[in-house]
Amino acid sequence: MELFRKAILVIHGFAGGVYDQEYLTHRLELISNYDVFTFTLPAHDGDFKKKITYKDWIKKVDSEMEFLISNGYKKIYVIGHSMGGVLASYAASKYPQVKKLVLVAPAFRISGFENTKFNINTALTSTPKIFEEYGAQLVTNRLLKLPANCYIEFFKVVKELQDCIKEVKIPTLILRGTSDFIVPQESVEYAYSSVQNNLKKLVMLEKTTHDVFRENKKAQATDLVIEFFKNKNNLLNFPNGITENDKEN
Repeated sequence: MELFRKAILVIHGFAGGVYDQEYLTHRLELISNYDVFTFTLPAHDGDFKKKITYKDWIKKVDSEMEFLISNGYKKIYVIGHSMGGVLASYAASKYPQVKKLVLVAPAFRISGFENTKFNINTALTSTPKIFEEYGAQLVTNRLLKLPANCYIEFFKVVKELQDCIKEVKIPTLILRGTSDFIVPQESVEYAYSSVQNNLKKLVMLEKTTHDVFRENKKAQATDLVIEFFKNKNNLLNFPNGITENDKEN
């Protein structure tokens, strides 16, 4: 059965959860023709009994996409945050049912790592800023909620899927906070330049950290996402971000 309603699939980031996008999802659920779906990536539910690899994260995204498609959704919008942005790019490159893509601080690059190799100087510079951004207690809690092997698997999934963004040919909105000390500017610029569609936009949110939808500009960021979804492939009149870089040919 074909549905005329649109599905929105939200993919959270590494060491995160669906709670990171609660404000966004609640706002989207108020729109009458949108059905919003979230899920928890394997190993992010506190279960240490089963060893999880990066392939399990990819399989979970496939499972969620196939569920939506099997239930009749022909138009699916995908939102991905951080590592979820990498997985969202994979979904957009693989499934033609994905019609629009939102990447929030997509983690194609991570502070402290250059070309998949660890840079100790960059990492040491970034670490205090990350603790300042989140608070030491929150950082510690998030790190302890995952099995130790997941940190290696994180870099494996990024390496495995980093070229998927080059196969994305749909309208794409990319958001990043200027105070994000986890995902560097290089990462969003890589994503922006790689998308094979002129209907794309990179919006920088001033004084906003990695957790865009938990920050003081979460309302403005959500407004941008909603307006992007409502626009019919037309970014010419797309509302301005705080600062922005857009390309329209």
